[in-house]
Amino acid sequence: MDAVHDHVIAVLTDKFEVPSDTIRPGVSLSELGLDSLAVTELLVTLQEHYGTSAPDDAVSGEATPDDVVALVHELRDGTRQSDGQGTPE
Repeated sequence: MDAVHDHVIAVLTDKFEVPSDTIRPGVSLSELGLDSLAVTELLVTLQEHYGTSAPDDAVSGEATPDDVVALVHELRDGTRQSDGQGTPE
C-alpha cells in the first residue's frame, strides 16, 4: 500500500479519532466529522510531516482522504505548486 495513504489514514484515526471503519472511498472529510478548522489542521499536520507547503484552502471538507493523498503526492512531486497552481499542460 502507498505510504502517504497509510500516513493520512493514521493521522485521521490517531489525531482526529476517526473510526477506521468509516474511512471508505468517496466519503468526504466532513462526513468523517472534520469541520473546517480540523481540515486546516489536517493539512498543516501533513505539510509539517512532508515538508511541503500548500494554500490553506487547498483542501475543503468535501475532499476525500484519497483527494488529500493525491494532493500530498502532487506537492511532493512538484506537479502542484505551493500557490495552488498546477504545472501547465
